[in-house]
Amino acid sequence: MPDLHVLFLTERWPPDRGGMSQSCDRIVRGLRQRGVEVDVAVFSRRHTREAVETMERGRLLVSPADEDPGHAIQRLWNLLAIGCDLPSLSHVVAFGGLLPVLAAPAFAAWIERPLVTLLRGNDFDTGWFSPRRGDALRDAVARSACVCTVSRDHHRKLARLVPSARIVRVPNGIDAEQWRLTDADRGAARAWRERTVAPARRVLGLFGDLKQKKGAASFLEVLRESGDGSRVHLLIVGDAEPGFRAELESANDEIAHTFVAPVDRWQLLPYYEACDLVVIPSLYDGLPNVLLEAGALGVPAVASTAGGLDDLVTDGENAFAFAPGDRHGCRRAISRAVDAPAAELRAMGERMRARVESEFTARAEAEGYVHVLTTSLLAPGALTSSAAPAPSTRIGVGAREMDR
Repeated sequence: MPDLHVLFLTERWPPDRGGMSQSCDRIVRGLRQRGVEVDVAVFSRRHTREAVETMERGRLLVSPADEDPGHAIQRLWNLLAIGCDLPSLSHVVAFGGLLPVLAAPAFAAWIERPLVTLLRGNDFDTGWFSPRRGDALRDAVARSACVCTVSRDHHRKLARLVPSARIVRVPNGIDAEQWRLTDADRGAARAWRERTVAPARRVLGLFGDLKQKKGAASFLEVLRESGDGSRVHLLIVGDAEPGFRAELESANDEIAHTFVAPVDRWQLLPYYEACDLVVIPSLYDGLPNVLLEAGALGVPAVASTAGGLDDLVTDGENAFAFAPGDRHGCRRAISRAVDAPAAELRAMGERMRARVESEFTARAEAEGYVHVLTTSLLAPGALTSSAAPAPSTRIGVGAREMDR
């Protein structure tokens, strides 16, 4: 494997919560464990001043995000010139979001290195059509030596829009060996159900940031119409958009529910264990970490087949599935889930666990990105070592120049 030293641009990084931050951290750790040096450059809304921290196999460079994207990008470029060994880089990677997608093509061109763009669900589902982000995203795709998607659906759609692009699917993964329940988690789950859930009710869990795309408000409407609301207890852990909250308040006397504010990822374990099924009724999506987290614990799903969900859920095998936006299909899935014997749900959960552990591992995800980085050095238009400028070439960096 050639020496790989990646500049990884992102807007989401721990301690930020949410799937983007979690995925970014997991990918970076996976690359570093495989010998890749990764400098993570964060456009941060938490910081007002620049900062550089040396880490094992790379650096963390934090630059304030700004309402003016151009100002924020120029500040980060200046920081990179001081805190990052630009000539040693092999790639520039854009990890979704507006600012990375805007900045990475320019940075890659300025240091003459291949650009790799990692598209997450929102980047394609909404970003492609956004008057604000669409042009930047299309430019990044056109300039990339490789574009990575997390789902077959996005791979297919992007390939038809940009036939000349090199597109590789690298699904999200999970380290199932680390993501395990303790006896304390199981005890907490049992105690919560005993305190909170009426006998014979099925606990349906909705987790994460329930934005409009997640279809939670529509799911709740269908649940109320289905006549099965009195047979379930909803466990909602995370944030929810106003439409869902309003619908839930209006259903207060019809559907038993518990709302839990966002918690640290590891604190989710007993809540997953308390569920009979997780509910992911997305209208469009990438490959949600929630599905992998629940699946790795043996919890089956009531889920749409939007985006990357379709790569994992199989109706009747490990989930009760329906087409995105299909209210009648959703109603049938709810009724089947509520009627299913407990033994059937356990068997479905074990099949879900087996599928996650065999096909959606953090190891496979990291190795997929190492393969992308290695092969993108040889992609048409990418700068290879044989085509690199002579040592005397100088690269302009802000107000100074760096010899390479």
